[in-house]
Amino acid sequence: MGDKSPFSQQNLQGDGMDRDEETSRIQYLAEIAKFLGITTSVDTEAIQGRGSYEERTEMLRLIVDLVEASIYADNPEWSVDEQVAKDIQLIDSIAERQAQIFSEECKLFPADVQIQSIYPLPDISDLEKQLASQSSRLSSLQEMVDDLASKHSYNPDEDYAEVDMKLRAHLESFLETARSFNTIYTKEIRPWTHMMEVPQLHGFGPAANRLLQTYKMLLKFLGNLRNLRDSHAAVALGSSETVSGQPSSVTRIISECESALTFLNRDLGILSASIARDEAKKSGSNIDQTIM
Repeated sequence: MGDKSPFSQQNLQGDGMDRDEETSRIQYLAEIAKFLGITTSVDTEAIQGRGSYEERTEMLRLIVDLVEASIYADNPEWSVDEQVAKDIQLIDSIAERQAQIFSEECKLFPADVQIQSIYPLPDISDLEKQLASQSSRLSSLQEMVDDLASKHSYNPDEDYAEVDMKLRAHLESFLETARSFNTIYTKEIRPWTHMMEVPQLHGFGPAANRLLQTYKMLLKFLGNLRNLRDSHAAVALGSSETVSGQPSSVTRIISECESALTFLNRDLGILSASIARDEAKKSGSNIDQTIM
């Protein structure tokens, strides 16, 4: 596959630690390939699809031989049912040792996911409660700002300072919540989206689904912030506190909130697509079982 090999793709956004972990996983894959007889030595270049055409052709031939060998029964005297029973026993044996498969020694998954994070992460449940509370307070402030905007033409300074102070305080509180959410994403979820190919994200599980639901709440909150920014701009127009050509502190905070969430879109899109594919696969499996 050459440059098209998933192992040859470099993570331009990753740091040195990411590259070290990727190198370690490639090394383990090369050792597995040697153990299976696919390569004659621990060849990391071959695993990444590099080397001469002849070397790559030979490796593919050995892989095909390995696949063809699995087509036939382990024992010529076994029936199909007996072979299936033996295969199920093998799968059961592997399943019983799944803890070993997911252990740190196997290096199959990013370290950030397989072991407890060394970073002091906030509790996601607390963040959800804070977000719900802040959404309610924001709705109340939105009504106050809209009311002030409607009165601005004949009474521009009425209660403006008080509402502006409350709004600024609530937005700063929300910004801290958004930053905490980003911290959880960066340390616990981002390694999956940046260090694994998309197909490997299938069945990521409830953690990803819960993250997406919380993210949808954040996006809804952000939409309200944009409406609030427009109303605030109408109220601030002509105010004695507004410096010509300079955005207000509230506008700056809203912009920072937007920036804090924007970079999540692409990676959460990957997770969302993965969950959709996984659910479709489960749905298809249930239909097949119903038909049978």
